[in-house]
Amino acid sequence: MARVKRGVTTHARHKKVLKLSKGFVGRSSTNYRIALQRLEKSLQYAYRDRRVKKREFRALWIQRINAAVREQGITYSRFIAGIKSAGIEMDRKVLAAIAFDDPTSFIEIVNAVKAVIAETAEPVAAAA
Repeated sequence: MARVKRGVTTHARHKKVLKLSKGFVGRSSTNYRIALQRLEKSLQYAYRDRRVKKREFRALWIQRINAAVREQGITYSRFIAGIKSAGIEMDRKVLAAIAFDDPTSFIEIVNAVKAVIAETAEPVAAAA
């Protein structure tokens, strides 16, 4: 049986790792062993942060909605409860975009929610 020399496949594997580690600092981009460790860690970070990104964007949308709603004299939680009872089906991403890009339209949405909140609050006040 013929002898198998593995230089070609090893060189190709090393090239692949060093190509992916381009942009790393120091020996992490030039030394194969260190580059492989940094690359594996970077792929772990990428996997984790694809999920974390969703959380961070939701938090950003909530902060933007909260800031815009508080300018109108209502809290975020009451606004979200009111928007659900008003039957307005917009997610936080769209609401944040409207609040950020088109404040006048957002004020109209807030006023509609305030009207629904006032309607639901009146029977409670009358009963007391």
